[in-house]
Amino acid sequence: MVEELAFEQQDISLCCRTLQISSSGYYAWLKRPLSERKTEDERVWQKIKQHWEGSRKTYGRLRLTKKLKSEGEVIGKNRVEKIMKKNNIQGIGKKKFKPMTTTTNHELPVAERVFKTEIADEQVTKPNQFWGGDITYVATEEGWLYLAIVIDLFTRKAVGYSMSESMPSDLVIAALDMGLKRQGINTTNDLTMHSDRGSQYASKDYRDKIEEYKIVQSMSRKGNCYDNAFIESFFRTLKVELIYNRKFKTREEARKTIFEFIEVWYNRQRLHSSLDYMTPEAYELKQLAAA
Repeated sequence: MVEELAFEQQDISLCCRTLQISSSGYYAWLKRPLSERKTEDERVWQKIKQHWEGSRKTYGRLRLTKKLKSEGEVIGKNRVEKIMKKNNIQGIGKKKFKPMTTTTNHELPVAERVFKTEIADEQVTKPNQFWGGDITYVATEEGWLYLAIVIDLFTRKAVGYSMSESMPSDLVIAALDMGLKRQGINTTNDLTMHSDRGSQYASKDYRDKIEEYKIVQSMSRKGNCYDNAFIESFFRTLKVELIYNRKFKTREEARKTIFEFIEVWYNRQRLHSSLDYMTPEAYELKQLAAA
């Protein structure tokens, strides 16, 4: 207590008298080595700090605990949280994110809802079986930059994406094309592509691409963004961990930053809680090796 008050520049003699501690005893205590627990906490804090900064200051107590345990540390999440609070750091995941859906005011054909979030554990059992797609927007000083994404719903890997200053059907087709090429898919009868009912996903060009690759098309219920919850989860991660903390001068700056976030951080470094705290890339490799 005296040490904390001294740090706040309080009078040492007054503090000692108030707490009924001798000044000589206090100064003698200062010369003693740190207790074993304090020394251990300081050692652990240095590792927590390293991993927290390495996570772009986004990891909270759960992911930091997993990182420490993977290195052989015997530690619980409550102790990690206590050390984090003491050093005034926290994860970034508690900020709010409001899901958005694209417009469905069109008379284009609408696909059946094949993928159902409420039974996802039963439906999604392997990589490249169910993919999900959606569009979001990012503000820059030049105007909006639109991002179309394709996520493998089993590995949560961002397999395809495309960015543009407008939202034509070409935007979502380019993202799908990237996923097909990246995952080495030529034609298939085993891939379902899920999205909302946005006009881009209902367009003839997009439906032609789906048919060309023999992909089953699935769409959410009207106005129900939670039917596409896996993609909204990705967008939440993107917005909370990157977009909300940045101001982009140009679309090109935003494009490069988002590319780096997806390819370097999200797919290959960020621990995903639903994947037993593995990265999407590592989880995919593990599943393919076991197949």
